[in-house]
Order: sequence, then C-alpha cells, then structure tokens
Amino acid sequence: MASNITTTISQQSSSSSDPLSISAQVGIAILTLAFVLGFPGNLFVVWSVLCRVKKRSVTCLLVLNLSMADAFVLLSAPLFLRYLARGQDWEFGSAACKLVHYLSSVNMYVSIYLICLMSVDRWLAVSRPFLFKTMRTKRSLLILLLGVWVWALLLSLPMPFYRRLDPKSTSPNNITLRSCVPYHWESKGHRVFQYLFETIMAFLLPYSLINTCNSTVLCRLQSTNLQHRRRSSRLILMIICTFAIFWLPYHIVNIIEVVGLLQDSKSTVEAAYLARPSVTAFAYFSSAANPIFYVLAGTSYIRQAGLGFMGKLFEATSSESRAMPTFSWCEHINCSCSEPEKSPALNTLSTKLDTSGSVEGKEVVDPELRTLASQPN
Repeated sequence: MASNITTTISQQSSSSSDPLSISAQVGIAILTLAFVLGFPGNLFVVWSVLCRVKKRSVTCLLVLNLSMADAFVLLSAPLFLRYLARGQDWEFGSAACKLVHYLSSVNMYVSIYLICLMSVDRWLAVSRPFLFKTMRTKRSLLILLLGVWVWALLLSLPMPFYRRLDPKSTSPNNITLRSCVPYHWESKGHRVFQYLFETIMAFLLPYSLINTCNSTVLCRLQSTNLQHRRRSSRLILMIICTFAIFWLPYHIVNIIEVVGLLQDSKSTVEAAYLARPSVTAFAYFSSAANPIFYVLAGTSYIRQAGLGFMGKLFEATSSESRAMPTFSWCEHINCSCSEPEKSPALNTLSTKLDTSGSVEGKEVVDPELRTLASQPN
C-alpha cells in the first residue's frame, strides 16, 4: 500500500539525473511531513504509556500497540524518499521492495483490528459484564493482542507476491531504472482479488463490527446520562474517525478499479490508476495523524504535567474505563430485573439485628443470631 506512492507518483521522472517532477516533489513533501511528525510522535506515545501511565486500561494498551505499528511502518519513509529522489529508482533490492509493501499491509490490518478491539471492549462493558471482566485479565489481553498481530501477518501474506522490481531503460541516456511496482502476472483475476480482499478484510468487515458495537454503546450511555465517560468515548471515536477519513478514499479507489476490471472499462481503470498515488499517500499519512490528535485531546494537562501530559490523558481514560457501568442480561433485553430474594435465615437475621440495635464492630452475643449468621445464603 504505502509503496504504491512510489509506483506512479513520479511517472514524469525519466532518469535519476533529470529534475524531479512536480508529482515527485509532492510525494517527497508528504513522506517527509509524515516521517517528521509521525515517527517521533508515535515514539512519544509509546514512551508516555510505558513510563508515565501506572495503571493501563485496555484502551491504553491498544493505543500502545497502534502507535508501535505506526512507528514501524514510518521507518520505511526514508527508503521511499530515496526512491523518489533518485527518479523512481529502487536501489535496495527485490526483497526490500516486497518487505516494505508487506509491512504497510500489516500496519493497515493491525490498526483496524485494534480499533475493533476497542469497540468490542466498550460494548462488552455495557452489555456483557462477565465477558468484559474476563477480557480485562492480563492473560486475556496478551492473547488478544498477540492474536491481532498474528491475524494481520496472515492477512498480509498475499501482498508481497503482488510487488516486484521492474527494470526498464529510459531514453535518451539509456539508463536502467529498477522500479518497485505492482505485479499481477497480467491477470485480471489477481488484480480483482488483491483490491477486493483488502477492502473487505480491512474496511467493510471490521467497520461493520465497529459501527454495530459503538451504536449500541452510545445508545446505552445516552440512556443512562453517564457524563464521566465523555473523555474516553471521545478518544476512541476520534481514533475510529481518523482511520476512516484517511483510508476510505483508498478503498473507494479499490472498488472503482475492481468495477472497471469486471466491466472491462478502460476509462474507469485508468481513473483509478491515476487516483491511486494520491489516496495512497493520504492513507500513509494516517500513521502520523493519531499522535497529533492525542496532543490536541491532552492540551488541558500540559500545564499540570508538562511532558507527561499524555500520560495524564491516558490515566484519565483508565479511570473512566474502571468506572464503566455494567448492565445485566435482563437490562440488555429491556426486561425488568427484580432484586434477588433473601433467604428466610437472612431475613430473620436482618430483623434481629435491627431490633437488637447492634452496631458494626460489636460481637453478636445472641445464640440465635450466631446460628443464623453461620447459615449459608
């Protein structure tokens, strides 16, 4: 995905000695800005979570993994900058060409499925309290986070096969350029599979789950007027919206190209081909956007905590997560839940205690009360 930026964004560059085209200059500007803002920003988030947050909520740990994934993919930016600066000449070999494309795909899947976990966590908190507590154990969290990374690695396996070095000579100097370009063995089926698979597994399927969970949560929180959940809810919704804003154009172009291929419409495929470098660069920048939004969300803590302001932000979401209300199964299906009846022994014990005027901390001396207190509920 991210390497698609380099596929057509500098098509006008004919050799490494020629002046850079406008499209190549734009690509360099986008990648430079993403790396300068995003890489140190994500490292700062990782440092804040690890060193400044004492009690880490599920949301906090998911943000940590999200920032780690974004930092890893931004490490490839210098390679693409070098690629564009040399006039679309990839000098790092075929393995690196495939690897950076694979890492970009892994980052996309990790990001979206971590967001899914955030949404499922909030849904369980208001709908399935038992499962919510189970999910928040240390072992369960580690298994879930490991599962997200393994799932992303598996989903990304086809992507390196659709990337290769394409040596070609340029005139008039007859210089050979090695371009890192998409490759589908001249098969329409492979092109349809790649772009449709990405869109379904990285957008349509996870966002259906995300929207379902968050719609349920928002309805329940509004019905109970829980004001203390606003900050945590805003942070999670901000992450969801950020991913959607940056990646939606990319997946729209995927769908357009698939439709063009299935209908044998050369004009539609050409339109998608021309739009792909711009939307891919836009999607690549999503790895730099989240730290910026975290800074905006944590501005109220800057005076109080200085460089530790982001830790304060995440601690606030942690305390709100622990205060998340839980609802019983009966409430979830809108039926009335009556208070459990006390056993006759407990009723008698309560009456005896009320009439005897006993207070906390005093020993019960009535033999009958001793017997009732020792009976199981």
